[in-house]
Amino acid sequence: VCRFDLRKDHLALFNLDGSGQPYGSFAALSDALKARGQRLAFAMNAGMYGEDLKPVGLYIEGGNVLKKANRRDGPGNFHMKPNGVFFIDGTKGGVMETEAYLAAGLKPQFASQSGPMLVVDGQIHPKFSADGTSLQRRNGVGSPDGHTLVFALSESFVNFHSFARLFRDHLKCPNALFLDGSISSVHAPELGRSDDFAPLGPIVALVKDR
Repeated sequence: VCRFDLRKDHLALFNLDGSGQPYGSFAALSDALKARGQRLAFAMNAGMYGEDLKPVGLYIEGGNVLKKANRRDGPGNFHMKPNGVFFIDGTKGGVMETEAYLAAGLKPQFASQSGPMLVVDGQIHPKFSADGTSLQRRNGVGSPDGHTLVFALSESFVNFHSFARLFRDHLKCPNALFLDGSISSVHAPELGRSDDFAPLGPIVALVKDR
């Protein structure tokens, strides 16, 4: 579990480098930041993406909407509605169900859509079962208040319901969003960990000066 107070921790989203190619890994992003005199202090995969490593849903980077919200129905976890959006706007941030986010008319600096929502207004996603048999390493993000984001990655294989309970009951997040399953990865030097076993799409990162 990695917790960030946006009033002092400046998180950002990254997907494509200066030449328009996906970073694809924490190592590539770290190298690019080093060239700018910065260092990667934390990173995690930050939403679902296609084979081209580009987002399949809403994606905002530096205030620019690079991919519009995906409201379509379809197969897979992303379309297990309600899905949702996590966003960062200066010292504020949060997690919202997609339709609520769009209705709010927000224009944040950064946002990424994924799915399904794990917890919506204190309620676990209605399609999750406590005895669900789909077990994966999973990662997600929750928001206990308007200036804090909490990221978690399971160390073992868990179902959706137990992962949602982590956010609701232990991390006290009334809203939480699933980011992905089998490719769940984290770069956390303070924990002695930097995963590199699958190509990555959008990446959420804490960048600091060296």
